[in-house]
Amino acid sequence: MAKAAIPAKDQLMSDFSDKHNQKSATYADAGVDIEAGNTLVERIAPLAKSTARTGADSDLGGFGGLFDLAACKFDDPVLVAANDGVGTKLKIAIESGIHDTVGIDLVAMCVNDLIVQGAEPLFFLDYFASGKLDVDAATDVIAGIAEGCRQAGCALIGGETAEMPGMYAAGDYDLAGFSVGAAERRKILPRADIAAGDIILGLTSNGIHSNGFSLVRKLVAQEGLAWDAPSPAHDSKTVAEELLTPTRIYVKSVLQALRANAPIKGLVHITGGGFQENLPRVLHQHLGAHIDLDAWNLPAVFQWLQSTGNIQSNEMLRTFNCGIGMTLIVSPDGLANVMAMLAAEGETVIPIGTITPRDGHAVSFCGKLG
Repeated sequence: MAKAAIPAKDQLMSDFSDKHNQKSATYADAGVDIEAGNTLVERIAPLAKSTARTGADSDLGGFGGLFDLAACKFDDPVLVAANDGVGTKLKIAIESGIHDTVGIDLVAMCVNDLIVQGAEPLFFLDYFASGKLDVDAATDVIAGIAEGCRQAGCALIGGETAEMPGMYAAGDYDLAGFSVGAAERRKILPRADIAAGDIILGLTSNGIHSNGFSLVRKLVAQEGLAWDAPSPAHDSKTVAEELLTPTRIYVKSVLQALRANAPIKGLVHITGGGFQENLPRVLHQHLGAHIDLDAWNLPAVFQWLQSTGNIQSNEMLRTFNCGIGMTLIVSPDGLANVMAMLAAEGETVIPIGTITPRDGHAVSFCGKLG
């Protein structure tokens, strides 16, 4: 067998010299700007500090966020966790350049899920990922997250900013959020005594919230609407402003009622799947929910979507909140008290249905959506 040739000493030295003279590779060459990340942390530190609450000091920069549950004075707490994103609503924010509201949506999608179990949101962490970090856009997004946390009364105690060249198109970013709350064990919802004859109350939404935007964007493109064009639903707003109206956060109003021992037996956040898929999640197999569609008026933005897409009512109700973002199940004898409490906290409260014995579908409707 022939032996492999050994490079001459002069050749080895030449190869070494060539490599030695090459430019030294850096992380920035690969598209990751550590200094931009540091600048972002400096900008958002005051935003996080503004969300401080009992149990959290909101300092950023550690390897993990700390929260002192004992400081919250629960008697027998059970932790409740939720995580979520904003979906393709982000594409409207990115394409319109309006970044300061989707952070509210991110918080809302998590904390509204916590409150339906009777849990008080305690803290929140976010994940922001992009191909190349735009510090200004990221600051706007996280300012929205901080605003959402203030609305929910929870602390922004940390998060992660990931710059991943090649994973996202120029200008694109993605968001995810994670929140933890706590409830007294004896007060976890839904209660076991939900029964036929209980009343379903609806709390009105702010608009589309954060579900159904793949269909929304398709309809906007179909109509050839620019994001800065007047909204077909409200000509005082642009299309983007209309569609980016942030998800309503129901935490403080509902929490106030729960703390006053209002006879709330169950809560349902109306998100993807609408009434048909979300209401059965709190009902026993022998119970159903009957919704009167004549009980409220379909907001203008949903009327426009339904008309533009020729969308059937059942599809509207499965895809969008249709004007009702949260529902409560209460006993008839506590109805007036609960309605008064929530109205005093700024909610628009509408009796929209009843709990019935289940006969066929878990959710049934009467009246007309419109």
